Amino acid sequence: MIAQTKKIILASKSPRRQYLLKELNVEFEIRTKEIEEIYPPHLKGPEVPIYLSKLKGESFKDELKHDELVITSDTIVWVNDEILGKPESREDAIAILHKLSHNMHRVVTAVTLQEKERSTTFHEETEVYFKKLSDVEIAFYIDNFKPYDKAGSYGIQEWIGYVGIEKINGCFYNVMGLPLFRLNQHLRALGIIDVK
Repeated sequence: MIAQTKKIILASKSPRRQYLLKELNVEFEIRTKEIEEIYPPHLKGPEVPIYLSKLKGESFKDELKHDELVITSDTIVWVNDEILGKPESREDAIAILHKLSHNMHRVVTAVTLQEKERSTTFHEETEVYFKKLSDVEIAFYIDNFKPYDKAGSYGIQEWIGYVGIEKINGCFYNVMGLPLFRLNQHLRALGIIDVK
């Protein structure tokens, strides 16, 4: 049994993050807000998701009760000092996958655990290595899986991950959008959850 000292709220519409948090065997509810994800232009790499994760968490602070904790997060795909977001079109998705093809990129997820009286933010980085993808493979994946809601235009848990990713260094679940090992560690360290 997982004992909880506070109500956990996940501030994400992502079905992947909802699925992953459910796998930690904790009880939670979904509560989302529309936050304009604008960050200062001088921020680089991991600084961006850290900033945005904190921004999302702080937007809940004033309405949280003392027995509530909200989890906010942000994920980027970072390659050649460039942040690749969600594709805006089919052409954009093709261009993004060409940048990842035969290359290593980093997936960086920042997570903020926001409570009324305190806030904790951490981030996780995973290196992902793609083989050289053919034009046919890229088109097949985009047309059949439509990865328009995913940073970097792909899901590691989908076809492109099975046939295109040679190896990863780091947390697999981080690439899906939530670094479960670190999240569980932090929730336990804060006294929010415990195994009974």
